Amino acid sequence: MITTTTEYEKAEIELIDLQNRLAKLQTDHPIGEKGFTKACIRKLIARLNEELAVFEGSIEARSTPSS
Repeated sequence: MITTTTEYEKAEIELIDLQNRLAKLQTDHPIGEKGFTKACIRKLIARLNEELAVFEGSIEARSTPSS
């Protein structure tokens, strides 16, 4: 779980790296090859996107003035 802006920035960098690795795998290996590897990378990308969204939501919730 991401709890600090430093962790958030590291997660963004990791996300970009994973997206690049997936793109390279997709161009280097046609459909049907390396399927488990591609699926694993997609799952990691989804997990990171979810964690980034939760952190962004918590930041937004903390910065909204209470009524």
